[in-house]
Formats: sequence, C-alpha cells, structure tokens
Amino acid sequence: MKLVYTGKTKDVYALDNGNYLLKFKDDCTGKDGVFDPGENSVGLTIEGVGDVNLKMSIYFFEKVNAAGIKTHYVSADLANTTMEVLPAKVFGKGLEVICRHKAVGSFFRRYSDYIEEGADLPAYVETTFKNDEKGDPLVTKDGLVDLGVMTDKQYEDIKAMTQKITQIVADDLKEKGLVLYDIKFEFGYDPDGNVMLIDEIASGNMRVYKDGKYIDPMTLSECFFA
Repeated sequence: MKLVYTGKTKDVYALDNGNYLLKFKDDCTGKDGVFDPGENSVGLTIEGVGDVNLKMSIYFFEKVNAAGIKTHYVSADLANTTMEVLPAKVFGKGLEVICRHKAVGSFFRRYSDYIEEGADLPAYVETTFKNDEKGDPLVTKDGLVDLGVMTDKQYEDIKAMTQKITQIVADDLKEKGLVLYDIKFEFGYDPDGNVMLIDEIASGNMRVYKDGKYIDPMTLSECFFA
C-alpha cells in the first residue's frame, strides 16, 4: 500500500487493484478540546472513535447503497479500522455538503437575526470549500458552477442525494429516540462524471440530540449500537 493522503480523521492509501483504503483515526474536529463537526481543524482525540466511526459508516453505506444511491463503499475491515473504496475525484480542492434539519451551530450564528435557535429547517443544504486558512467559506450553486467546480446537474444531483441520505439517517436515528439536527457529507465523481457519496457517515460528522440534550460522538455510537 502507498500512502497518498494524510487527513484530519483518516489516512488514504492506494491499493494494487486500483481502489483506495481509508484508515480511520481517533482524531476529531473541534476547538479547545470540544468536539464540533463544523470546525475545520482537529480539536481532540477520542480513543476508539475511529472504530465506531467505521462501524457506523459500514451500517449506513450499506443502507444507502441498498436505496440505490451511488457511493464509493466497497468493503471494510473492522479489525484494522479500514474501508476499501472506489476511486473518485473530489470537487475542486475539496467540498463539504451540510444538510440541516435544525438551526444550530454556524447556521444559527450567521442567521440569528432571522431565526430562533433550534428552529426546524426543511432539509436545508449548504456547501463549503475545504480550506482551513479561509475558514471553509460558504459557496453557492452559482459559485460552484461559474468557478468550474461542477456542472449544474452535478450540483442538483448532490443536493437531491444529500437530502435523501440525510432522511435515511434521520429516520434510523428517530427509531432509537434520537433527533438529527445536522450532518456533513463529502461527494466525488467517477470518470464519467457521475456523483457519488464518499468519505464517511459517522457520529463525528453529525449533530444529534436526545430529549433536547446534545449527544457526543462516542455516546451516540454507544446508543446507536446498544
């Protein structure tokens, strides 16, 4: 295996068969030792979080694939905390897609003049460029298309897929008495330009509440697989 990329929460290796291997780490995004899926830097290390993130990713990738939504997921090895994935190009230099069911976090900080904290949102989708120095700036559909990052159709595919996947996750959590406030995804595309979900679907990328109280990633994973 050849190391091709060192990320915040996982490392990427090239495999001989043309696919890639993701090695999950115990690092989480946050600030001042407090987890925050919206932050753009590693803020803390939680022992075992890589294992539970992989376990949850396997669970949801299989559900999403079964729903007919294209992903990069091939297989996983829990013993080594790794996941084999299909090759995919990222949009631009990296793009994050957030779907929000509630007005919290950075969304509320930006738009608090217009909405109450915790208010319902209709599967609101927003996109940000992955750029730590610039604080992951928001970018609109027009910006993405006009800058040549993606086509109009690719954006519409991403938005529709994001809302469908978010609903799959939210419905699953609801059955366990949990409420999804927001979730972060990454998408890429295959050689033909077809959009696919990449990266992970894990507790470290979502904000979940139970009885009005925030559930941290490790507790969420324990609740989820209990």
